[in-house]
Amino acid sequence: MSADAARKRACATVLAAALALAAGLAAQEIVIPVKVNLVHVVATVKNRAGQLVGSLHKEDFDIFDNGVRQEVAVFERETDQPLSVALLVDVSGSTAQDLKFETESAVRFIRALISDRNPQDQVALYAFDDLVTQVHSYTRNIVSLESMMRQIHGSAGTSLYDAIWLASRDLELREGRKALVLVSDGGETTSKIDSHRALEAAQLADAVIYPVIVMPITNDAGRNIGGEHALQFMAEGTGGRTFLLSEGAQLDRAFSSIITELRTEYLLGYYPHDVPLTKERFHKLEVKLKSPELRASARNGYYGEAEAKAGTPAEPITLKPDSRKKR
Repeated sequence: MSADAARKRACATVLAAALALAAGLAAQEIVIPVKVNLVHVVATVKNRAGQLVGSLHKEDFDIFDNGVRQEVAVFERETDQPLSVALLVDVSGSTAQDLKFETESAVRFIRALISDRNPQDQVALYAFDDLVTQVHSYTRNIVSLESMMRQIHGSAGTSLYDAIWLASRDLELREGRKALVLVSDGGETTSKIDSHRALEAAQLADAVIYPVIVMPITNDAGRNIGGEHALQFMAEGTGGRTFLLSEGAQLDRAFSSIITELRTEYLLGYYPHDVPLTKERFHKLEVKLKSPELRASARNGYYGEAEAKAGTPAEPITLKPDSRKKR
């Protein structure tokens, strides 16, 4: 056999082997591992009368991610997951006349929260004027929290959005449920962070915001309406609730309502599938109830995957012979 014929025969043998291998692979499913994160959603439910409803089942809920219905994979009623609460107290000059009421009521709130139910629940204390200070790290030590609470005092400016941003960054590192309870007159004068970045930080931390706004001035012309509206927007965006009070003496009722809501939460979770991606990382979330008599309060979105930009790797997929791409 000539050398040329031998080379041709060898090439034919290699080609046949390659085709056989390709045929074998085509008959198998080729799986590229995809990391799918569980998305948690904390929700409270009320009826038309505004009463909390805590006896629902998984089948009562529908979750939509960017408009696509998702399957609820995790469901807990009145969840016992540990709760971390960041308590933020405005100590700026504009709150001086109500600071005594605020601190005394906050102490009662801490006692009720930590003494109730879950032994893993913890509270951290922040104070803010033109600066933001973590007065006490997360703890269950009621005596220590009370002692530090009674020592807080402040001065001039109000870094409201900075306080939310910093407390949210701390909450992001913690496990379980998270809430940010903020007592303020709604004023904002000295923050370096704007309200949108503050809200983004809270959403990244999966934290629910409860603003308690004490407004001794009832005339709109004498109040910081912009700050109040921003806090209401943040509460709605995280599934929280805003309390508008005319005097510090009403704080106990607001704190009691917050504790009741925190103890009547549903924990829902799902693995995103078939979610249409946009150029934005922010995914719009909707939690709906099958009953028209009920309404859910939950965060309105989360930060996840976005469309791949030009020049970036395409989204990982699972490949099957003769099938469409699956996300």
